[in-house]
Amino acid sequence: MKHVFILSALLIMSATALAQLTIEITQGVDDPTKIAVVPIERADGVSMPEDISAIITANLERSGLFEAIPRGNMLAFPRSETEVHFRDWRVLGSEYVLVGEVTEDAGIYRVAYELFDVLGERRIMRRQVVEGSEGQLRTIAHNISDRVYETLTGIRGAFDTQIIYVEVERHDDGTDTFRLMRADADGARPVLLLESSEPILSPVWSPDGRQVAYVSFETTRPAVFVQNLATGEREQVTDFLGLNGSPAWSPDGRHLAVVLSKDGNPEIYTLELATKRMTRVTNHFAIDTEPSWTHDGKGIIFTSNRGGRPQVYRVDLASKRVERLTFQGNYNARGRLTPDGESMVMVHHRDGTFNIAVQELDTGTLRLLTETHLDESPSVAPNGAMLIYSTRYRGRGVLAVVSLDAGTRYYLPSERGEVREPAWSPFFD
Repeated sequence: MKHVFILSALLIMSATALAQLTIEITQGVDDPTKIAVVPIERADGVSMPEDISAIITANLERSGLFEAIPRGNMLAFPRSETEVHFRDWRVLGSEYVLVGEVTEDAGIYRVAYELFDVLGERRIMRRQVVEGSEGQLRTIAHNISDRVYETLTGIRGAFDTQIIYVEVERHDDGTDTFRLMRADADGARPVLLLESSEPILSPVWSPDGRQVAYVSFETTRPAVFVQNLATGEREQVTDFLGLNGSPAWSPDGRHLAVVLSKDGNPEIYTLELATKRMTRVTNHFAIDTEPSWTHDGKGIIFTSNRGGRPQVYRVDLASKRVERLTFQGNYNARGRLTPDGESMVMVHHRDGTFNIAVQELDTGTLRLLTETHLDESPSVAPNGAMLIYSTRYRGRGVLAVVSLDAGTRYYLPSERGEVREPAWSPFFD
């Protein structure tokens, strides 16, 4: 038995002992909306364990759509509508201003906030109140960020979501430690889910965000596991000879699509989790791999070299009819649909470089989203505005995020080792 360690969410571990992802913003839109996020602090002047306004500011600026007014430039620090003087904010060029205050009682923090349109001199978000414990203050800040983002863009915010990824630490003796990690979408509050001396691959979220599936090499061969995030309990769901890989959840969470080579070459199968009934989906002498489901659950998108080189195909589960989706370039792989189902992101090879691209399904129009090299494992945010992927940056494996219009980019390097195989969570409500 290989060395494998599991962290249950019921155990208490200090997040500061874990390597946190950091953020390096490299590109934003040319004309971002200017917003002032006034410090949201306790009315009694007692210092806060978390700087809520700083978290909100970082979230909004990371989207690339907003530029925050520096605190040092602010002429006043209003906490409510009666204290907001629009002329002060017009002088600073701010288009919007977010104000609020915090009260605390018996360890429960109540955060009240409201948003104003400076040019229109009006309140556009009535006073909202959200509450939680000290450990939930960061979640509260993400929630407020989501509300502000949606109010100003019309797109649901995804700051209060999470990511999972694999961290690889190389030791002086040449051995590696692999860690399956979960963190906030900004890389903060990392939690260890699994640690192993053997590779961990292809982690994916269940549709309800309560479980993850992944491939582990801790047994004598690669196997697919499903792990409950609340309890840490996990189950090995495949144990076939040969390849067991690339798990993908069905939209209803009842099935996994997996890649198995138990009958010869790699093929796509579906596994009904309740009954463990396995159904073969593809049947071809080529290699079929990297499945993902269509949003209606009636089809599966996958990568195959059945045309000579890797391209993305779609198979109808009822008829088994296969349709090729990609034709530009000699390599397209790991297709993933955007939440609206209108486009597909994928790894695209051009001019000797692997980049992330997006293709409109109706027209076939393809656009490159990244300009780095060795880009892989794209995963789209649940609001469809951004995607996360792994790449090489300054000689290291890092995570990177790019907007679907390619106007915003930032990196998420790890403080320890290299990171890869990211997956963005669904919304949790």
